[in-house]
Amino acid sequence: MKKVRFGVIGFGAWGRHHARAIAECAQAELSAIAVRSPANQAESHRLHPDASVLADYRELLARTDIEVVDVVLPTDLHFPVGADVLRAGKHLLLEKPMALSVSDCEELIRLARQQGRLLAIGHEFRLSSLWGKVKEMIDAGAIGQPQYTLIELWRNPYRTGGEGWRYDIRRVGNWILEEPIHFFDLARWYFSGLGAPESIFARANARRPDHPELQDNFSAIVNFPKDAYAVISQTLSGFEHHQVAKVTGTRGALWASWSGAMDRTFHPTFSLKYFDGEKHTDVPLRKITGEVYELADEIAMVAEAVSGNAKLAATGEDGLWSVRMCLKAQESVERGCLVPF
Repeated sequence: MKKVRFGVIGFGAWGRHHARAIAECAQAELSAIAVRSPANQAESHRLHPDASVLADYRELLARTDIEVVDVVLPTDLHFPVGADVLRAGKHLLLEKPMALSVSDCEELIRLARQQGRLLAIGHEFRLSSLWGKVKEMIDAGAIGQPQYTLIELWRNPYRTGGEGWRYDIRRVGNWILEEPIHFFDLARWYFSGLGAPESIFARANARRPDHPELQDNFSAIVNFPKDAYAVISQTLSGFEHHQVAKVTGTRGALWASWSGAMDRTFHPTFSLKYFDGEKHTDVPLRKITGEVYELADEIAMVAEAVSGNAKLAATGEDGLWSVRMCLKAQESVERGCLVPF
């Protein structure tokens, strides 16, 4: 199989992992990195001497040999840079959240269709041997009709991001878009057989009274058809990084858990337990799981999709739904009431 040539825009903490995953992928080749900071340019050269390092991402987009552009930038830049990528005729892998507004998400979808290009959104949890096994067992009928899920994260505070962008609400949009967006995507994915979400009620608070927009604690209830509902909950006031997903149905239950010193650890602990209505058992998982591992699978998946050998795990439509759910959750927090979709 011919290697698919990738360019990466952004080389921050997560962008470095993207570049590494591309460089290590058998189906891909890291051709160029666009990054503004001189220090990060030097680091890019050191870590990836065979890739071109450019200060202006438009130079990367002008290259005819690059097929896929992986955008790993602060949230407020996702739409303008992503739109430029698609207009340049490149396939786009875009980190979550897809954009800050529903209208911008819809425009990216329109551009991708107009240009005949793939638009993949970085909901890499869908590729996890753990979170994905939960979906597989739900779809196989292991718990009957799903009725309830709790997806919870206990973690340490967010890193500030380059130039403090993650703590600038004008750039991040809201903190629900930052990480709970993954959990909204999982809930919608797990309950996809029931239909689209119907309504949401959410609560949040902050440790800093002078910055109530920085919501350290957040919880939401999302209502689905057939009386099913999902509880999404996160605290940034804890320590380390611990996530659980519990799903119950009319005939059984699943309990998935993942723990690490931080979200991008290479050495996590994880497990999946299944209850069939009478006894619970440990479910074997095919391989190690964690964001750094799912990222590698995501890069391989995009390369194979470009070659026509795979489907995208999360499309632009999935990215749009995730953003819509987060924005409705923020609306519910602000209004203090149930909000319909």
